[in-house]
Amino acid sequence: MLAKRLRKGDTIGLVSPAGPENADKIKKSIGYIKSLGFNIKEGKHIYDKIGYLAGKDTDRAKDLMDMFEDKEVDMILCVRGGYGSMRILPLIDFETIKQNPKIFAGFSDITTLLNNIWSKCGLITFHSPMCNSNLSDKDTLDSFLKTLMFGNEPYTINNPSNMPIKCFSPEPIISGQLVGGNLSLLCSTIGSKFEVNTKDKLLFIEDVGEDPYKIDRMLTQLILCGKLDKCKGIVLGQFTNCELPHYERSLTLDQVIEDRILSLKKPTLTNIQSGHSYPKLTLPIGAKIKINFVEQKIEVLQPVVS
Repeated sequence: MLAKRLRKGDTIGLVSPAGPENADKIKKSIGYIKSLGFNIKEGKHIYDKIGYLAGKDTDRAKDLMDMFEDKEVDMILCVRGGYGSMRILPLIDFETIKQNPKIFAGFSDITTLLNNIWSKCGLITFHSPMCNSNLSDKDTLDSFLKTLMFGNEPYTINNPSNMPIKCFSPEPIISGQLVGGNLSLLCSTIGSKFEVNTKDKLLFIEDVGEDPYKIDRMLTQLILCGKLDKCKGIVLGQFTNCELPHYERSLTLDQVIEDRILSLKKPTLTNIQSGHSYPKLTLPIGAKIKINFVEQKIEVLQPVVS
């Protein structure tokens, strides 16, 4: 299932399914998005705050559902991540989303929503910058707009030329549906009906602010529950601020990746510029992609919007 592609003059609905954001920062971001030629409709609760949550679970879920049902809204963009999206999963009416397909975009804590909307509705979603992201970064904005406005035809995802992709694969080419996102969130839903299905999929993983031993622990969890064994290949994005000032009592992040990922001999791409840093490339969750390890690129084999 595909949402209609974004066009200049369309209305983007803003929701805060996870953590709160400073009101002034939201308003500044809204001004920038409007300057790009889009209209904005604010969710009723995007300025709410209860501790580390952007308001009550019921209110955050209702804002999301209201945006899907609102005929004036063409696309739904999350304000920010943080924490809280998991809490509203039982409150979401996936049948209503299926009947009102729209572009849904975000990253980080939004990982659980991206994957569940795709798996339960068949609607391709987008691991992308959010309202509070730095959309003035050229590569980030170009990827975002190219995907959402012109992704009605197959296309290629490329890193900036000065940021080479690293390839580790016994096969020159593999293809499959792309799933995944933030490693912490992928692990947090394991054992629930909302866990990610990696069988025959290409699994994308990124994270931020986690020490190497925590990355090790979470990757080991994916190994122990069979998630990495079942996937066809692995795409590693940005691991931002996951390094330490010294390693007297620690493995490095590269050593963890070597031991927990590359040792599996699965077709693997690393250094894809998507995650918690910049540039932040937009990735279509649920889309069928082809990874060309010889040419070091990702080809999206189908339209991701109509």
